[in-house]
Amino acid sequence: MRDAVLVVDVFDDFQHEDGDALLASFQERMAALVEAIAVARAKGMPVVYVNDQRGRWDGDARGLVRAATEQTPDLTPLAPRPGDPFVLEPRYSAFDHTPLVLLLRELEVERILLVGASTEGCIVQSGIDARELGFKVTILADACATTDSELEEIALRYAAEVAGMRVSAARSLRAGAY
Repeated sequence: MRDAVLVVDVFDDFQHEDGDALLASFQERMAALVEAIAVARAKGMPVVYVNDQRGRWDGDARGLVRAATEQTPDLTPLAPRPGDPFVLEPRYSAFDHTPLVLLLRELEVERILLVGASTEGCIVQSGIDARELGFKVTILADACATTDSELEEIALRYAAEVAGMRVSAARSLRAGAY
């Protein structure tokens, strides 16, 4: 069994009510997010992308990434590499109505490390569903963007104290202490 980094909802157009706050948070936390992905790759861990389909029902993940990075070049360092698994999701949880659990079981993943956006939404909801499916979960909080720091604090506390997830920092991935 092994660990995998799950990169959730990083390709966004930021054209929504909380878009400015989310983009500002991404920019603030980009270094930790890029580091988490790079360290995972260096350690040979799978890096699995799950992203809101953004209203696209054509299954074109590459097109979604291309459109997001053209609109917001700051997202370019987060782009998947050829061969990285990429799952499009229609709901808040990366597991809700997606084949993600099948993919993770095929990869023999035991623990997922969550990074991406937004902490108080898709990150924690994905973590809750992952725990329900029997996975161990760590949220690398400094590698997750938020739209509201107060809600993020509440969500992380809930994740740790109620849902049984670990909350750690991206630098813990390098040390293997997550």
